[in-house]
Amino acid sequence: MKPLLPVLAIAMSGMLAAGLPASAQMYKCEDGDKVAYSEAPCARGTQTVVPPPGAPAARREPAPLKQLQKQSAQLQKERLAREAQQDRADVLHDRRAAQHRDRCSKLELAHKWAEDDVRRASHRAIDAARLKARRAAERHAAACQ
Repeated sequence: MKPLLPVLAIAMSGMLAAGLPASAQMYKCEDGDKVAYSEAPCARGTQTVVPPPGAPAARREPAPLKQLQKQSAQLQKERLAREAQQDRADVLHDRRAAQHRDRCSKLELAHKWAEDDVRRASHRAIDAARLKARRAAERHAAACQ
C-alpha cells in the first residue's frame, strides 16, 4: 500500500486544485514569525493578497509601446523620403539616357549621310567628303562608345 500513497496524494491535491474557483483570493497572513495562507481574510496580524498563479502581471506602462510606435512612424517617414528621392533619381537617369540615345542616333545618322556623300561626291569634292565622313565618325565614336 505504500507505493500507492504518493500517487493518491498527488491525485487528491490535483482534484482539490481543480475544485477551487478561478476567482478565489488567497491571503498571506503574518503574525509575528508565523506565516499562514488562507482563503479568508486574516483575523490578526498583517495581511497580503496573493495573486492566483496564472494571473497576468500588472499592466506595464504603455510608454515603451508609444515610443516604439513613434520610432516606427519616423522610420517609415524616412523610408518614404528615401524612396521618393530614389524615384526622382531614376526619372532623371531615364531622361538622360533617352537624351543620350537620341544624340547618338542623330550622330549615327549624320555619319551615315556623310558616307553617302562620299559615295556620291565628284572627283574634285571627294577629299572634302571623306574628311567630313571621318569627322562624323569620330564625333559618333567619342559620344556613343
